Amino acid sequence: MRVRPASAGSKGLSGQGPDLRAGVLVIDQGTTSTRAIVFDADGAPVADARQEIPQIFPQPGWVEHDPESLWSSAVSTARGALRRAGREPATLAAVGIANQRETALLWERASGKPIGNAIVWQDRRTAEACSALKAGGCEPQVTAVTGLLLDPYFSATKIAWALDAAPGARAAAERGELAFGTVDSFLLWRLTNGAVHATDATNASRTMLYDIRKGEWDDDMLRLFNVPASILPEVRDTA
Repeated sequence: MRVRPASAGSKGLSGQGPDLRAGVLVIDQGTTSTRAIVFDADGAPVADARQEIPQIFPQPGWVEHDPESLWSSAVSTARGALRRAGREPATLAAVGIANQRETALLWERASGKPIGNAIVWQDRRTAEACSALKAGGCEPQVTAVTGLLLDPYFSATKIAWALDAAPGARAAAERGELAFGTVDSFLLWRLTNGAVHATDATNASRTMLYDIRKGEWDDDMLRLFNVPASILPEVRDTA
């Protein structure tokens, strides 16, 4: 399944304002399953498909997903819903994405290949890093900028951990060779064949890197969590 990339002048994740009379496909990528639903012009569901995805538990407190399972389940459920609805992808006005929020992925820009498993929002491997930042008095600043508490639930410390854990990853990130995203960004990248690296404010605001008042990535948070700006997606309004 392929969707056309957003044009250079588009204002939203799905490009310029779509004619919703043609119907919409929604991909709901969750923690334990992926679901796709076709809606008609009146917003009524026409057909759907669902597929469970496996969770990976490498050690106590760690929770991961295989990014390729996320992608393949999104494609297969989308195709299944379209088939049951009797629709072709080209007839759709738009594709919408709902997703598990704080789960973090990193992939190679050139190939689209993930550098490791996705670290799921439930994962607690960075609890000590968060505790150290709290002990250093950093939490008031984090909360003032992002609206969040210092906790491994959110994406920032997951990103830093992944960059340090994968051999050569941090150097590659500094060279602009890696991309970060929550699940929406990863699926959007794949659906547009790498043409669009974007997210929306609701996902960005769950990373601990986004200034919720200014509506932009925050340089101080990037320095605090040692995350290179070069890996971040563009933040766009939802169409």
